[in-house]
Amino acid sequence: MVFRSPHPDVVVPDLPLHRFLFEDLGDRADRVALVDGASGAETSYAALAASIERFAAGLAARGVGRGDVVGLISPNTPAYATAFHGVLRAGAAVTTVNALYTADEIAHQLTDAGAKLLLTVSPLLPQSIAAAARAGVADVVVLDGAEGHESAADLLACADPAPEDLAGPDDLAVLPYSSGTTGRAKGVMLTHRNLVANIVQCEIGLGVGPDTRVLAVLPFFHIYGMNVLMNMSLAVGARVVTMARFDLPEFLRVIAEHRTDRVYIAPPIAVALAKHPLVDRYDLSALDALFSGAAPLDAELAESVARRLGCRVMQGYGMTEMSPVSHAIPAGAVDVPVGSVGPPVANLECRLVDPATGEDTTGRGELLCRGPNVMKGYLNNPDATAATLDEDGWLHTGDVAEVDEAGNFWIVDRVKELIKYKGYQVPPAELEALLLTHPAIADAAVVGARDADGEEIPKAFVVRQPGADLDEAGVVSYVAERVAPHKKVRAVEFIDAVPKSASGKILRKDLRARERA
Repeated sequence: MVFRSPHPDVVVPDLPLHRFLFEDLGDRADRVALVDGASGAETSYAALAASIERFAAGLAARGVGRGDVVGLISPNTPAYATAFHGVLRAGAAVTTVNALYTADEIAHQLTDAGAKLLLTVSPLLPQSIAAAARAGVADVVVLDGAEGHESAADLLACADPAPEDLAGPDDLAVLPYSSGTTGRAKGVMLTHRNLVANIVQCEIGLGVGPDTRVLAVLPFFHIYGMNVLMNMSLAVGARVVTMARFDLPEFLRVIAEHRTDRVYIAPPIAVALAKHPLVDRYDLSALDALFSGAAPLDAELAESVARRLGCRVMQGYGMTEMSPVSHAIPAGAVDVPVGSVGPPVANLECRLVDPATGEDTTGRGELLCRGPNVMKGYLNNPDATAATLDEDGWLHTGDVAEVDEAGNFWIVDRVKELIKYKGYQVPPAELEALLLTHPAIADAAVVGARDADGEEIPKAFVVRQPGADLDEAGVVSYVAERVAPHKKVRAVEFIDAVPKSASGKILRKDLRARERA
């Protein structure tokens, strides 16, 4: 059975993203587009559009154009929007890099994406330089300036005309990296049409408009921050207030002082808003709606936050592979349970299938989605693409869902092996490969476990080499030195053997059963 959105279909403009957002500013021109939450500095829509043109001209003068990929690693700032859209305006694609990544992780992404140039910021320069060298990227631009490197100011000062509009709607626009349903992170090929489609698909449901003040604390390098917080907000003329990182006192101050009425969060922030005494010291009366994504939000926790702050709490569901939103509780809904992720967005079809047989079911099954926001595929990885995106265009999400009589969906389980730690993807296979490089480890497996707060964490099951002297602290520190903070192993259990099938596949369900025992 095919489930369809209750929203009417929308027309997807046949435009590349930068033209869709900035070609006709209309009455947005003089409005404030971006605000630096820390300093209060404001950028108008007209100024943003002009800076994007100049940035694109500077990139073109350096030989960046259609078919090229540019890496971008930076925390959230107004300058991020200029750099991001400047790359697209130059006709190239951008691969957004996690600002917490180590040099090795950055280098892997740059190499895999085939990046020609890297845009970074001075606090991240050491790991960026090391990564660029390993990936063979000779050109590094430091947006905020650093000795020996060109800056954003240098690119913006280019006197050449902006390049011709080379990118088309079906051209590659962004290459964020996602683990999909399993395995090491892969480049997700999202076209301009994918991103534009998801913006117009969500306009009906999300309820963001020109008078909305959006707090952007979730990172722009992540598809959630990139297309929901940044691009969707700019498309409707909203004001986007940026934060470089989450810090609870600063987060609360920015909401209070900038009177932000729409705040996008991940569940760990909801925990702080529900329980921390500091929340009561700030005037959060402007807050109208909290929208949670990236990981499931507990209904009781959502209701606790709503009661404490006197605002609506909504949540949605999506994946990088869907640009990212597929389901969302509509802004004006009064009868959609908070524990659900709402109905599908406009132009989206869904199915539920039995994970074992692939047969359709109307009750509970793996969620499949099809629509104009679904990715083109994984970069240079046809096998992974075929395993996720079938020949009829259905994206197999790897998540198990249920649907109620009103058409609201609930994410209830997981087929895929991916671990979600505080909203970030942690692929077990990547950590297992790293653990096996330790000379004292004979074998290892990683699964998602629950900590004392009910948060999913990466847990390693480790088999020691005979006679090896290795304890939990040694395992934890070995991994921590080599990965971004969200990928750290948080618990370790030593076992005699990793359970495996006859074909050698790790039996993660057996390890999860040990957790529940």
